Amino acid sequence: MIIKRDIENRDDIQLLVNRFYDKVITDPVIGFIFNDIMKVNWERHLPVMYDFWENTLFYTGSYIGNPMEVHRHINQVFPLNALHFQQWLQVFTSTVEELFSGEKAELAKQRATSIATFMKIKILHQPGDINKVQ
Repeated sequence: MIIKRDIENRDDIQLLVNRFYDKVITDPVIGFIFNDIMKVNWERHLPVMYDFWENTLFYTGSYIGNPMEVHRHINQVFPLNALHFQQWLQVFTSTVEELFSGEKAELAKQRATSIATFMKIKILHQPGDINKVQ
Protein backbone atom coordinates (compact mmCIF):
# COMPACT_ATOMS: atom_id res chain seq x y z
CA MET A 1 0.00 0.00 0.00
CA ILE A 2 1.35 3.40 -1.02
CA ILE A 3 0.93 6.11 1.58
CA LYS A 4 0.41 9.49 -0.05
CA ARG A 5 1.65 12.62 1.60
CA ASP A 6 -0.18 15.91 1.90
CA ILE A 7 0.22 19.03 -0.24
CA GLU A 8 3.06 20.83 1.51
CA ASN A 9 4.54 23.53 -0.76
CA ARG A 10 4.62 25.22 -4.15
CA ASP A 11 6.36 22.23 -5.76
CA ASP A 12 3.36 20.11 -4.75
CA ILE A 13 1.00 22.75 -6.14
CA GLN A 14 2.89 22.71 -9.43
CA LEU A 15 2.69 18.91 -9.60
CA LEU A 16 -1.05 19.01 -8.93
CA VAL A 17 -1.76 21.79 -11.42
CA ASN A 18 0.41 20.27 -14.14
CA ARG A 19 -1.13 16.81 -13.76
CA PHE A 20 -4.64 18.32 -13.68
CA TYR A 21 -4.14 20.30 -16.89
CA ASP A 22 -2.48 17.32 -18.59
CA LYS A 23 -5.81 15.56 -18.05
CA VAL A 24 -7.92 18.59 -18.97
CA ILE A 25 -6.18 19.02 -22.32
CA THR A 26 -7.31 15.56 -23.42
CA ASP A 27 -10.65 15.52 -21.62
CA PRO A 28 -13.55 14.85 -24.05
CA VAL A 29 -15.97 17.11 -22.15
CA ILE A 30 -13.90 20.23 -21.41
CA GLY A 31 -10.60 19.87 -23.25
CA PHE A 32 -11.83 21.55 -26.43
CA ILE A 33 -12.79 24.69 -24.47
CA PHE A 34 -9.18 25.16 -23.39
CA ASN A 35 -7.58 23.98 -26.65
CA ASP A 36 -9.88 25.07 -29.46
CA ILE A 37 -12.18 27.77 -28.09
CA MET A 38 -9.89 29.75 -25.74
CA LYS A 39 -6.56 28.55 -27.20
CA VAL A 40 -4.94 28.77 -23.77
CA ASN A 41 -1.34 29.94 -23.66
CA TRP A 42 -0.07 27.35 -21.18
CA GLU A 43 3.22 29.14 -20.51
CA ARG A 44 1.22 32.08 -19.15
CA HIS A 45 -1.72 30.20 -17.67
CA LEU A 46 0.10 27.61 -15.57
CA PRO A 47 2.11 30.08 -13.40
CA VAL A 48 -1.13 31.98 -12.72
CA MET A 49 -2.75 28.73 -11.61
CA TYR A 50 0.25 27.91 -9.40
CA ASP A 51 -0.21 31.29 -7.71
CA PHE A 52 -3.97 30.82 -7.44
CA TRP A 53 -3.80 27.41 -5.76
CA GLU A 54 -0.83 28.35 -3.60
CA ASN A 55 -2.80 31.34 -2.33
CA THR A 56 -5.96 29.25 -1.95
CA LEU A 57 -4.24 26.61 0.20
CA PHE A 58 -1.47 28.56 1.94
CA TYR A 59 -2.77 32.18 1.93
CA THR A 60 0.43 33.49 0.36
CA GLY A 61 -1.09 36.53 -1.35
CA SER A 62 0.66 35.35 -4.52
CA TYR A 63 -2.47 35.46 -6.72
CA ILE A 64 -3.84 38.66 -8.14
CA GLY A 65 -6.77 38.32 -10.48
CA ASN A 66 -10.50 37.89 -10.89
CA PRO A 67 -11.40 34.33 -11.85
CA MET A 68 -15.11 35.17 -12.05
CA GLU A 69 -14.53 37.77 -14.76
CA VAL A 70 -12.29 35.37 -16.69
CA HIS A 71 -15.01 32.70 -16.64
CA ARG A 72 -17.73 35.18 -17.54
CA HIS A 73 -15.65 36.06 -20.59
CA ILE A 74 -15.25 32.38 -21.47
CA ASN A 75 -19.03 31.99 -21.15
CA GLN A 76 -19.54 34.87 -23.60
CA VAL A 77 -17.20 33.25 -26.12
CA PHE A 78 -18.62 29.77 -25.59
CA PRO A 79 -21.70 29.15 -23.43
CA LEU A 80 -20.80 26.94 -20.50
CA ASN A 81 -23.19 24.48 -18.91
CA ALA A 82 -23.47 22.55 -15.66
CA LEU A 83 -21.71 19.52 -17.16
CA HIS A 84 -18.59 21.61 -17.85
CA PHE A 85 -18.33 22.64 -14.19
CA GLN A 86 -19.09 19.11 -13.00
CA GLN A 87 -16.38 17.65 -15.24
CA TRP A 88 -13.81 20.27 -14.18
CA LEU A 89 -14.51 19.39 -10.55
CA GLN A 90 -14.38 15.64 -11.16
CA VAL A 91 -11.03 15.88 -12.95
CA PHE A 92 -9.59 18.17 -10.28
CA THR A 93 -10.81 16.04 -7.38
CA SER A 94 -9.57 12.79 -8.92
CA THR A 95 -6.18 14.39 -9.58
CA VAL A 96 -5.86 15.49 -5.96
CA GLU A 97 -6.83 12.00 -4.78
CA GLU A 98 -4.38 10.36 -7.18
CA LEU A 99 -1.44 12.40 -5.86
CA PHE A 100 -2.11 13.45 -2.27
CA SER A 101 -3.84 12.66 1.00
CA GLY A 102 -4.20 14.84 4.06
CA GLU A 103 -5.58 18.09 5.42
CA LYS A 104 -4.44 20.35 2.55
CA ALA A 105 -5.54 17.78 -0.02
CA GLU A 106 -9.01 17.78 1.56
CA LEU A 107 -8.97 21.58 1.64
CA ALA A 108 -8.07 21.67 -2.07
CA LYS A 109 -11.06 19.45 -2.89
CA GLN A 110 -13.37 21.53 -0.68
CA ARG A 111 -12.19 24.78 -2.24
CA ALA A 112 -12.56 23.35 -5.74
CA THR A 113 -16.13 22.29 -4.92
CA SER A 114 -16.92 25.77 -3.59
CA ILE A 115 -15.34 27.46 -6.62
CA ALA A 116 -17.16 25.26 -9.14
CA THR A 117 -20.48 25.70 -7.32
CA PHE A 118 -20.13 29.47 -6.98
CA MET A 119 -19.09 29.96 -10.60
CA LYS A 120 -21.82 27.69 -11.87
CA ILE A 121 -24.45 29.65 -9.94
CA LYS A 122 -23.08 33.07 -10.92
CA ILE A 123 -22.45 32.27 -14.57
CA LEU A 124 -25.39 30.03 -15.41
CA HIS A 125 -28.06 31.85 -13.39
CA GLN A 126 -27.79 35.43 -14.59
CA PRO A 127 -30.31 38.11 -13.54
CA GLY A 128 -33.56 37.54 -15.36
CA ASP A 129 -32.87 33.83 -15.74
CA ILE A 130 -36.10 31.89 -15.33
CA ASN A 131 -34.24 29.30 -13.24
CA LYS A 132 -32.78 31.88 -10.85
CA VAL A 133 -33.09 30.94 -7.20
CA GLN A 134 -35.09 33.54 -5.28
